[in-house]
Amino acid sequence: MNTWYEPGTSPVHRAPAGVKFGLLLVLAAVVFVLRSPLWLGVLSGAALAGYVLARVSWRRCRGLLRSAGLLVVVVFALQWWLLGLEPAVVVCLRIVAALAAANLVTITTRVADLIAAIERGLGPLRRFGVRPERLGLLAGLTLQAVAALTAIAGEVREAAKARGADRSVVAFTVPFLVRTLRHADELGEALAARGEGDR
Repeated sequence: MNTWYEPGTSPVHRAPAGVKFGLLLVLAAVVFVLRSPLWLGVLSGAALAGYVLARVSWRRCRGLLRSAGLLVVVVFALQWWLLGLEPAVVVCLRIVAALAAANLVTITTRVADLIAAIERGLGPLRRFGVRPERLGLLAGLTLQAVAALTAIAGEVREAAKARGADRSVVAFTVPFLVRTLRHADELGEALAARGEGDR
């Protein structure tokens, strides 16, 4: 679960897991409400500046840029073709801000710390039937899914490049969708094996 965690002593690493997760939720909500390319660009820039503050290694940043960059390019091309230039820019800036922030939280926070923080924060709601451990697991799985999809995108891109099809949208999209669905199946089987969903 901590394969994407990169230990460090930066202010971002030292910030409480609950605070980082709360800020991520706020940013995600704001990103999907805003329609201004300017403000979405500012939020995307702020999320990317977090990598500098966290002193994330260039190797990790380069890998993220390669894998997420192609995804953004494909989405931009499709959105521009279907909806026009400005909606395409808005959608892609939303993706960049959300992915950058989620990956930053994943890189600088142990999943166990994040789940524990959510369970502590939602503990008082247990009397109303809320199950904090389920919500903590959901949050952890969501962040791991972002990391997993980014890794899958990078591997698919490298495979397409090795075949000389790095400019083909189909050569990226089809294997990416197949591997994403396979990952979802494996995750479902793992959750079923531990008894999640039985109650």
